Amino acid sequence: MSDGTWLAGLEDRARSVLPAALFEYVAQGARDSVTAVTATEAWRSVRFQPHVLRDVTDVDPGVTLLGKRSDVPWGIAPTTLQRAVHPDGELAMARATAAVGGVMVVSSNAGTTFADIGATGVRWWLQAYLPSDRTLAEPMLRRAVESGAEAVVLTVDTPVVATKHTAGPSVWDTVDPESIRVNFDPTHESQPGSSKAMDLGPHDLGWLAEGTGLPIVVKGVLRPDDARRCVQAGASAVWVSNHGGRQLDRAASTFACLPGVLKAVDGAAQVYVDGGLRSGLDVLAALALGADAAFLGRVPLYALSEGESAVARMHAELLEELVEALRLSGCRSVADTRGILLG
Repeated sequence: MSDGTWLAGLEDRARSVLPAALFEYVAQGARDSVTAVTATEAWRSVRFQPHVLRDVTDVDPGVTLLGKRSDVPWGIAPTTLQRAVHPDGELAMARATAAVGGVMVVSSNAGTTFADIGATGVRWWLQAYLPSDRTLAEPMLRRAVESGAEAVVLTVDTPVVATKHTAGPSVWDTVDPESIRVNFDPTHESQPGSSKAMDLGPHDLGWLAEGTGLPIVVKGVLRPDDARRCVQAGASAVWVSNHGGRQLDRAASTFACLPGVLKAVDGAAQVYVDGGLRSGLDVLAALALGADAAFLGRVPLYALSEGESAVARMHAELLEELVEALRLSGCRSVADTRGILLG
């Protein structure tokens, strides 16, 4: 039986396993890390008001994401350097996630080919940044579609990469360049217009949908007015995210922003959330607030530092915690969690 200590110890164990520069890169936020450091406590501040006298013999934690069932109400958020964290990288993450019946979002900067990830059988979505010259993204997008990607997750909060304060050598001075960006053409970064687009607009959602034929999820939304614009532009889902505190430092917590986005979207698209979730109780809090799913970034990376079996255990421990919490809340399904928050 899980008592939460194994999950809680993942970060410290990863710190002891990973090279210092790599661990710092994974754990740090932008500038003073105010947003990153305060994210977890925001979820822990949630208080539940559970139901009683309800039959919770059979509990179903599954959800429907973009029209298909996911057996768990969380997914793997996109992160780079997975092959630096562990040689099996995205393949270990994909196999463990496929085994639990979950969704994995694959970074466009992945160190494993989309074809190899797709061959694991995992249900996966592509995370993408768009370059200034949109046409330069087309080969990468085409490879993702051909390899079975079921959606495109457009990251919209990164017109530039925020400053990170490092205590020593940068991770980019030590990482093998062969462990990242293997799904781009070799000359991609030398092409004019390959830098991140600073002119993203609602029209880009239509361009992506038309070019790929896939649903578009917009990741990096904190404001209700931006959420409405995403829906009006055709987004199938809006993802409440502050990039793990890695972009604008002092940005509001996703916990604080989720209710406003949900109200603005008003059921016209799905709403996901990430940022500081560390446990099954945190996932329950996100679902109770109204999110259709929670996504985890650092926790899976910390688990990956111990290999595929640890990623599988992470999923198992989260599931055990969540199912117990659902029963203790008097909830037989995710839909039942709405309304169990105090206040």
